[in-house]
Amino acid sequence: MPDPSAASARPNLILPPVARLAEARSRVDVADIAVRLFQAQGYEATSTTQIAAAAGVSRSTFFRQFRSKDDVIFADHDELLEQIDRYFAVEHDDPWLAVCDAAALVFERFRERLEIVRVRDLLVRQTSVLRDRETVMVSRYEKIFSAYLRRSLLGVDPVIAIQFAAAVTATHNFELRRMIRAADSSQLLDTAGLAAELHAVRHRFDPSASSRTTDTVPAASELLVAVFPASALPEDVARVIEKRLRSTVI
Repeated sequence: MPDPSAASARPNLILPPVARLAEARSRVDVADIAVRLFQAQGYEATSTTQIAAAAGVSRSTFFRQFRSKDDVIFADHDELLEQIDRYFAVEHDDPWLAVCDAAALVFERFRERLEIVRVRDLLVRQTSVLRDRETVMVSRYEKIFSAYLRRSLLGVDPVIAIQFAAAVTATHNFELRRMIRAADSSQLLDTAGLAAELHAVRHRFDPSASSRTTDTVPAASELLVAVFPASALPEDVARVIEKRLRSTVI
């Protein structure tokens, strides 16, 4: 006689394919479906019931994944913050650089999902409640970055850690928004370009960075710094610089 408990012990074996697919949907999958619904119907006009139906999940499953409709649109941020937590749990030789690399990781993830990220950006700009939630989300990145630095560099000034976290986050967000909103992305930074920008931020804040790069930085006497008004003609700029360089040659 068959064991009646065997079927209940293996529920996935008796689920139809569509039900198994719905059960396997990740939070990000459901969020992407919700973003498309928001785009088609409007954020306010779309209910959690409609999102659950479109994603093929029950309302109870939806509310196990999300607390409210406001939460669903930023599901990939939650996933990324968890990934950064795991990354920071590993020991890194240079915590300043680890923060920069974590920000670059976020940038690359959004580059991979650029189409849906562009749709979401437009929705956020059009919806005040989502703009507020996005501000909260940005602050979560700053907090996790600064907390990691303070935990990893016991002698770091907390203010410096907070400022660095804010600078990294702001640089990342500026370049990300440029990419999202550009009509032509061919001239925009890729992940490697962003990493270079963030490493420049690191050198401004990391007290030991200058000592590590002394051999590669020219002496002050070998540097020429020139400031010109934006209206200056290129030939005038070149002529002044050439004259100055010639005057310093011994």
